Amino acid sequence: MVILAFVLEAPSHAYRMHELIKQRGKDNVVNVAQRNSVYQTLSQLKTAELIRVRETAQDEGRPERVVYEITPLGRKTFYAWLEAMLGEPRREFNEFPAALATIMALTPDIALAQLQRRSETLKQQLAASSATFREWQGKGLPRLMMLDDEYKQVLLKAEIKWLGGLIAELESGEMNWNEKWLRQLAAQFETGDAD
Repeated sequence: MVILAFVLEAPSHAYRMHELIKQRGKDNVVNVAQRNSVYQTLSQLKTAELIRVRETAQDEGRPERVVYEITPLGRKTFYAWLEAMLGEPRREFNEFPAALATIMALTPDIALAQLQRRSETLKQQLAASSATFREWQGKGLPRLMMLDDEYKQVLLKAEIKWLGGLIAELESGEMNWNEKWLRQLAAQFETGDAD
């Protein structure tokens, strides 16, 4: 989606797109740790006929650069994807909810320690994201260009707050479990006595 947006913005080559992703701070939205990720995505978009080669250029002493442009099908597809992604919530299968669904496999003490660790990491991510956000604002970048960063901060704040409550329950002992209790609970559900 991001790569297609760059080609929609202006005909581009892989190196330029990779650099724009980093410069605009979009590497927190798409995984482009390796430039090869951009080349793979471009190959897939070309195979799907969403982009095409506009030109191949080579400056003296530099490798050949393939410049891509969006096709009419690519433009139509981009807008359909964007509208659907904005307007239709979809099920996203993140790892954290799966871990929460099976948290009782750990002891409460280990679960508490890991949740505290997660909370601290999220607080660091929020601080870094907020600093970047302020930096971009200071450079005059309009809010419209930073909505993804703003959304990320809202989610981080909400998760940190929620984790704080859960951590407090674990620390106080209000939320607690042990193997015997879990086995009894499982037995109740097997026999239908959980009502």
